[in-house]
Amino acid sequence: MPWKAIGIFDSGVGGLTVLKEIIKALPQEDTIYFGDTARFPYGTKSPETIIRYSLEIASFLVKRDIKLLVVACNTASAVSLEALTKKLSIPVVGVIEPGARRAVSTTRSRKVGVIGTEGTIRSSAYTKAIKRLNPDVEVITQACPLFVPLVEEGWIDNEVARLASRTYLTGLREEKADTLVLGCTHYPLLKEIIAEVMGTGVRLVDSAEETASTVADILRSGGMLRPSSEKGNHHYFVTDVPAGFIRIGKRLMGGELGDVHQVSVEEPVMNEEMADDGS
Repeated sequence: MPWKAIGIFDSGVGGLTVLKEIIKALPQEDTIYFGDTARFPYGTKSPETIIRYSLEIASFLVKRDIKLLVVACNTASAVSLEALTKKLSIPVVGVIEPGARRAVSTTRSRKVGVIGTEGTIRSSAYTKAIKRLNPDVEVITQACPLFVPLVEEGWIDNEVARLASRTYLTGLREEKADTLVLGCTHYPLLKEIIAEVMGTGVRLVDSAEETASTVADILRSGGMLRPSSEKGNHHYFVTDVPAGFIRIGKRLMGGELGDVHQVSVEEPVMNEEMADDGS
C-alpha cells in the first residue's frame, strides 16, 4: 500500500493548486492527477451529473492502483463525496471540510464569507461544515460564476477581473466578514485582486494547504507513507486536448508539468494520446 500513488481529480486545471500543496507536504509520494477538461465546468451542472462524472473518474483512478483519492473540486466535494465514500474501499478526502476547519480557526469576528461556483454555493456544503464546527459563526455566501472562466482564459490581473470581483464581493465586504473562503480551486489565481477588493483586514482561506495536511495525517496514521528518502513521480490525465491545461498548469505549478495524457473515462486504455509540455 505505501508504494501506491495518491489520486487527485478536479473538473479542470484548478485542482493543481491542491496537488502543489500535496507535493510540498509529501515530496516522496507518487501522484496521479485527473482533470476533466472536456466536461468542465461542474459548477453549473446537476448533482446527478456531477456524481456520475465523479464515479467514472474514481473508477479510472482506482484501476491505476491509487491508495487514497482527493476530490480537489469544491463542487464535486460538495455533491459527490458521500457517494464516493460509499463506493470506494480507500480513503476519500474532499476540500470542503479542511477549508471549513481553517475558516473557523481563522475568524475572530465569527463572520465568514464563502465564495464558490453556483453548484458549491447551492449545496450549502461550506455553511453546513462551518456550522458543525461552530454554530455561532455567521456564514455569508456568494456565487462567482465568472471567476472560473476568467482564470481559464488567464485573465487574472486586468480590469475585467477587477470589475467582476467588485461586483461579486462588495456585498461581502459590506457585511464585515473578516475571513473569506476561496471555495473553488481556481480562485487562488485571483487572490491578489480578491484581497485588493476585500481590503487588508480580511484573511483569505485557501483549503489546499489544509487538505494536504489532512492527506498526510491519513497516510501517516494508516502506515501508508512512502519512505521520506524517496522522490515522487507525477502523472497527469485530461479529457480534452492538453494544450490549454499545460499552459495554465505551468503557471499554477510554477514550472514544467511533464507528460500530460489525453484519455476518455469511458475507454481509458483504447483512447489514449500523449502530449508533452515542450520541455
